[in-house]
Amino acid sequence: MIAHIAAWMLFLSLPILFVNGQSGLSGIASLLSSPYTWLFFITYILIFYLNTWVLLPRFYQEKKYFLYAITLIAILVCLWFLKPFDRLISSRNPPAAMMEPRPTLPPDHFRTPPPGKPPGPPGEPLQRPRVDVVSIFLYLVIIAISMAMYARQRLRLTEQRALQAEADKVNAELSFLKAQINPHFLFNTLNNIYSLATSKSEHTAESIMKLSNIMRYVTDDVTEEFVPLESEVAFISDYIDLQRLRLGDKINIGFLVSGKIAGKKIAPLILMTFVENVFKYGISHREPSDIDIQLSADDDMIRFYCRNKLYETRQQTESTGIGIANTRKRLEHLYPGRHILNIKTENGMYTVQMTLQV
Repeated sequence: MIAHIAAWMLFLSLPILFVNGQSGLSGIASLLSSPYTWLFFITYILIFYLNTWVLLPRFYQEKKYFLYAITLIAILVCLWFLKPFDRLISSRNPPAAMMEPRPTLPPDHFRTPPPGKPPGPPGEPLQRPRVDVVSIFLYLVIIAISMAMYARQRLRLTEQRALQAEADKVNAELSFLKAQINPHFLFNTLNNIYSLATSKSEHTAESIMKLSNIMRYVTDDVTEEFVPLESEVAFISDYIDLQRLRLGDKINIGFLVSGKIAGKKIAPLILMTFVENVFKYGISHREPSDIDIQLSADDDMIRFYCRNKLYETRQQTESTGIGIANTRKRLEHLYPGRHILNIKTENGMYTVQMTLQV
């Protein structure tokens, strides 16, 4: 709206700069009080918005090109007879014939014209109808500008719709990925508690309490796109504690958190794929297992590291691949160009290193 007002004020200043024959404020006031000035100004405003708001949406956009062309030609014909710029010029600069006395004509002027020459009024040469070229030129300019602005608006609207569709697609994919992760994790945790209950472990009640904390986090907090890093760390800690209760002395778990954790946010469950895989595929029932999990944070980075010995089977490898693929998709959506994920297997050890820029 402000841009439109500024543009029309600039358009109105053109007669003041180039047509005004008087100087000073009195000349400007005289020009603005002239009806021909406002005829010139309002004519082109009406043409601009008629084309932008009516003709382009109803005719051009609907591919009624013939009606659109006929309408523009009809407006041009009306402008041909109206001559807004010519009337404005004439009102400010009257013809010299009206201001100077007519000279005395010689008697020979009234003689009969030679054959082939059309007769004219005594004392006046024959004149052709005057064409208001400036008004026609301004009409073409106004039509071109309105079409350019309308095309820009349509392009912007198309881009907004495309971005909204892409955002809806991303949200749908993220919701689907979370739906895949959450039931899978809860199913495994319930299996762990079932194992404790069947063995009548004294840690069963504590495990149920930790599971309650985990379920509250999964059902309430992870509905947000980003959650406090402190909540994610507490969630992982409860999960590791549940695993410690289930596995007992069979496993040596190292879980280290360092740096500036407070005040930062992270995508929920983005680390759980790797933590869960550590306990699913890094545990052996025949020998002690070592697991190393580290999480650190500084001003603008979150770093995650985990390492375990790999006890893999074909079924486990396929399942792990699905979880990693889902996590990669989430990282691409939530941290585009702001994450590094390195996963490697060397000498029977499975290592994950991930950096998130926050």
